[in-house]
Amino acid sequence: MATLPLLPDSPGPGLVGIARLAAHGESLRQGHDVEYFTLPVRSLLNRCTAARMPFTWTINPYRGCEFACKYCYARYTHEFMELRDGVDFERKIFVKQHAAELLRQELSSVKPGEEIAIGTATDPYQPIERRLEVTRAILEELSRHAGLELGIVTKSNLVLRDIDLLRRIAENNQIFVNVTITTLDVDLARILEPRAPRPDLRMETVRKMNLEGVNTGVICAPVVPGITDSPRDLEALVRATAEAGGKYIYANPLFLKPCSAAVFLPFVEKEFPHLVDSYRQRYKDRAFLPKAYGQRLSQLMARLRQKHGLRKDYDSGARTNSLTPSGTQLTLF
Repeated sequence: MATLPLLPDSPGPGLVGIARLAAHGESLRQGHDVEYFTLPVRSLLNRCTAARMPFTWTINPYRGCEFACKYCYARYTHEFMELRDGVDFERKIFVKQHAAELLRQELSSVKPGEEIAIGTATDPYQPIERRLEVTRAILEELSRHAGLELGIVTKSNLVLRDIDLLRRIAENNQIFVNVTITTLDVDLARILEPRAPRPDLRMETVRKMNLEGVNTGVICAPVVPGITDSPRDLEALVRATAEAGGKYIYANPLFLKPCSAAVFLPFVEKEFPHLVDSYRQRYKDRAFLPKAYGQRLSQLMARLRQKHGLRKDYDSGARTNSLTPSGTQLTLF
């Protein structure tokens, strides 16, 4: 099977850093228009340098995500590898090599009180994880340590496979699992998040995780204007979270970087043509919605949480992944 055709024999001019490493990736397999490549990275634990982020370190076992969520903000991360077609993010998935070994060498850099967020730019439980178990290897390494503050964000019920490790980690560390659910409507979820597990399977994951003693809550992000933001639909999600024993729920509105808008806006034009003009106006020359929208969402979520007996966070758990592949921004609602 052919490798990614960036560097046929030797690095071309101008390719440095992660782009150079990606160009040397070896093809692992291919399926339904998705290719997987090895990525010989030099580090797994990355310090977050962005201002005001609530976590200090990030771990992303993969680059790219097969779930193909139409709104995903993280598409821009492929641009660092000189892959500038936004769709490449879901079609060319890079698997980080020797992840556990690298983490073992780097964990000494983490100081007490510094949070580690797993899955800020890719889903650590996307389909290839079933075979390669990169995320599981990372958790096995983390289970050998104590005093860490950890958060995982995922759309996949595959996280249930690792309950044994998560419980072991929780004995000596603080860990939270954040399950992203944007809508309970299965048909809507199927077009918004084409290859992600159904929302009912995700909510069942929330229930099972908490029954097993692993603190788990729901991220409703992004809230998509005109599509998933009706008060009735948001209340249904909050109610279901409470009934599933979720520890918390928070929501954030959609924001669109240019690379994401290039994928999302044509999707809206096809699936929700009546919303096209509104979207083009709302996101014209900006990535974020006006503050008034966020304020209304914040007030609505506060009322719904109070009504159904939920919190916005659970200690530091919901803070850990305030910036996720779901396309959420920092402020939590």
